[in-house]
Amino acid sequence: MTFEEFNALSEFEAVALLRPLVNIPAWAKGVSDRRPYASLSALLQYAETACAGWTAEDITRALSAHPRIGERASGASKEAQLSRGEQATLNISQQAMTDALHEGNLRYEQRFGRVFLIRAKGRSAEEILENLQRRLQNSPDAEDQETAQQLKEITLLRLKEIFQ
Repeated sequence: MTFEEFNALSEFEAVALLRPLVNIPAWAKGVSDRRPYASLSALLQYAETACAGWTAEDITRALSAHPRIGERASGASKEAQLSRGEQATLNISQQAMTDALHEGNLRYEQRFGRVFLIRAKGRSAEEILENLQRRLQNSPDAEDQETAQQLKEITLLRLKEIFQ
């Protein structure tokens, strides 16, 4: 799809295209409502700016659509398909790595009360495990900020992929 085609979509079609990128309806509607964009760069810039307005409630809602890192998302939804594609690059075949990620996920959930979120695309399983272990040491406020940053990276990466 080109950004010109995106500009020409109905509001319903544009929001339907954007909603699976991040489960924050206000973000999808806001990005849709700003159309028409003069360029793909302008679209991406506004989409990033719109991420800054996410509330803790928005992030909690968005995290509900993400599986644990290292676990395969189930279902036929667009969100599950995107997650499976992003985590497919991890190539987690060693049982020790699978076990370490599972244990880290459980510790993270006990500490922060939510799923561990990281942009998986472009990262190795080892790098993700390192980040998971490092982030377990974060304060709740620091982790809230890091989670929001990772969610933004995932969202913008998914948005860019629509136009490739």
